[in-house]
Amino acid sequence: MLETPAPPANARLAYGELTHQFGDLRLPRGEGPHPVVVMVHGGFWRAKYDLDHVSHLCADLTGRGYATWSLEYRRVGHPGGGWTGTFEDVARGTDFLRTLVPRYPLDLGRVVFLGHSAGGHLALWLAGRRRFQPGQPFHTERPFEPRGAVSLAGVVDLEQGHALRLSDGIVETFLGGTPEQVPERYRLASPSLLAPLGVRQVLVHGTEDTIVPLSISTGYHARATALGDSVRLVSLPGAGHFELIDPRASEWPHVVEAIASLL
Repeated sequence: MLETPAPPANARLAYGELTHQFGDLRLPRGEGPHPVVVMVHGGFWRAKYDLDHVSHLCADLTGRGYATWSLEYRRVGHPGGGWTGTFEDVARGTDFLRTLVPRYPLDLGRVVFLGHSAGGHLALWLAGRRRFQPGQPFHTERPFEPRGAVSLAGVVDLEQGHALRLSDGIVETFLGGTPEQVPERYRLASPSLLAPLGVRQVLVHGTEDTIVPLSISTGYHARATALGDSVRLVSLPGAGHFELIDPRASEWPHVVEAIASLL
């Protein structure tokens, strides 16, 4: 997937002043306005993984009639990345959609958040920003609210991710401590602890994923559903971690269906 360059974006646009505060916008043919998929890439929140590896995914969705807004953001290893810069960036980049409407034919009434792995965590976190109260970090008066959110093998329970020591303990590095040391950060950062998010969600996860185990999605699904959220779990037999972002893989139609189901 990475050996063949993806079609370039229509525009690379800065949503902030810092180096990693930008997104790639791809537009389908036709006048629009087009439904929008906000894509948040994964890579365990680390600086060495950027948005290039989801370019083929975005190009495929654009060919299917979706505008795609693929976010870059500060990660662990960048100044200010992790807690709190990563969260601030994806929130700012998502809200920047409102700024794009005068220039580009986007239908902001039909927006889905999509994320893979660590990006799945951020996609659901973005969908739950309405939960923040005045005085709390990350509170804003008008957070952008999507039609729904799709997590692809997402780390949607940070406490469990910490307990499993995913990627050599990256959750502790990302949040700057353990759940016992910084419990408030986990409460504010983990979609599992923010639930119910109040938006429809689809969790897509491979049964043979050895990087982010399926148990994270099944546990989140049970908790969020019990709290009243509308959450659908799509487990893909035999699939690992990366098939979910490869448009050539046999699993890809399940991702396309998940997005369409929310619109």
